[in-house]
Amino acid sequence: MKSKLGVLQSIPLFRNLTEDELQYVWNITIQRSYRKKEIIFREASDKEAVYFIQRGLVKAWKTDENGNEHIICFLKPGDMFPHTGFFNQAPYPATTEAIVDTQLYAIPIQAFETLMMNIPEIAIKVMRGMGEKIAELQKKLQEMTGHDVNERAMLFLLQLAENNGTDKDGVIHIPLPLTHQDFASAIGTTRETANRFINQLRKKKVLQMDRRGLMILDLNTLKEQAAFST
Repeated sequence: MKSKLGVLQSIPLFRNLTEDELQYVWNITIQRSYRKKEIIFREASDKEAVYFIQRGLVKAWKTDENGNEHIICFLKPGDMFPHTGFFNQAPYPATTEAIVDTQLYAIPIQAFETLMMNIPEIAIKVMRGMGEKIAELQKKLQEMTGHDVNERAMLFLLQLAENNGTDKDGVIHIPLPLTHQDFASAIGTTRETANRFINQLRKKKVLQMDRRGLMILDLNTLKEQAAFST
């Protein structure tokens, strides 16, 4: 089992901190637990803390003027949210919900700001880590921009496989209990269109999807179709 400092250091934002610096961060860290489907924070509420996933899965979504939900991302252990992090005083940009029972680390923003002022070396290292995260998010945005619905759907599945999947005898298991509406919201389309896409992949024996999660039965075919379409 990892030590508490080892767990913190496994978070990309803190990977370059020394043991002493990690201890300072741990001293202001709060451990929180959320049950399946419990809201962690709501869009537009005051930002009080930044969260890191120790165990579990979280989804983030925004609500448009018509009350429709649009999923922004799914988050796994080690991920930080919100992505705006410590250096933005704006309210929470989205609503987040635990997909399964989830354990989080919460770092209060005011306490962390005080820590960075007292130990500037931590601030410098964290800012470098956030720069890397921003570059990663920009790359993902570029990959999704300009594609049609089918292309976005295939890229979404490939990202889920890479970020959340486990290979078991050539089958990629993704433990995200997504509804068809969740899938549609994630790729920016209607439920009917998402249903057609999912059913096509089922008939081709590329994808299985139920309330426990997704299974990509033929990752190579999915990659080939995504490459062909793009």
